[in-house]
Amino acid sequence: MDKPYILSIESATQVCSVSLHKGNELVQLIETTENNAHSQKLTLFIQDILKQECINPKNLNAVAVSAGPGSYTGLRIGVSAAKGLCYSLNIPLIGISTLKAMAYGLSIRYPEQSNHLFMPAIDARRMELYTAIYDHALSLKMNEGPLIVDDEWFKNQSPDKVLILGGTGAKKCIPLVSELSNIVVLDEYSASAQYVGALAIHEFVNGSFVDVSYFEPHYMKEFIAAPPSVKGLK
Repeated sequence: MDKPYILSIESATQVCSVSLHKGNELVQLIETTENNAHSQKLTLFIQDILKQECINPKNLNAVAVSAGPGSYTGLRIGVSAAKGLCYSLNIPLIGISTLKAMAYGLSIRYPEQSNHLFMPAIDARRMELYTAIYDHALSLKMNEGPLIVDDEWFKNQSPDKVLILGGTGAKKCIPLVSELSNIVVLDEYSASAQYVGALAIHEFVNGSFVDVSYFEPHYMKEFIAAPPSVKGLK
């Protein structure tokens, strides 16, 4: 087979992002952080990215999607779009951990730094994060999960390792780590479909696909609808 075309979708955070890879090469990327962009622009981004590269959807070999954790609504929209493409084109679906993809994006900023660890941080409100810790090989050093952070948690991290934080939850950690030289916070770093696609090619080659019918994103917490706010409703 020629180098496969893989369309990737990232919608787990405020970023609405679509990329197209040909093998390991990123050939197109469209993304925005505008409010409510997932429902309004995701399908348009997919259409635009294929048009710009002059690719017929039938030439796609797989679709990869950010699988969570993250925003319930954003993940649902992204996974629904990915499933729809896979169903209609009869191509496989690849699910990539949002945190692992973000860790990959962090790691390529610090190549060949063996003493660095990478901590993607998705805001889960108050001082809680959806997070994990990875090394340069993207091996887990702390499993994915919700984590409530404080200054003591950061002080207890190994001083021999430099911990790189990035994502929507990173900014609120700045006051906790201002005096710690082994903690680096990239508060402008964001999730992106380009990182999802970069990991997806390995899964494609190994045939590591998810079931299009039964796949669900990893929300990490059960979605609980807010009570109605209209007076008189209970």
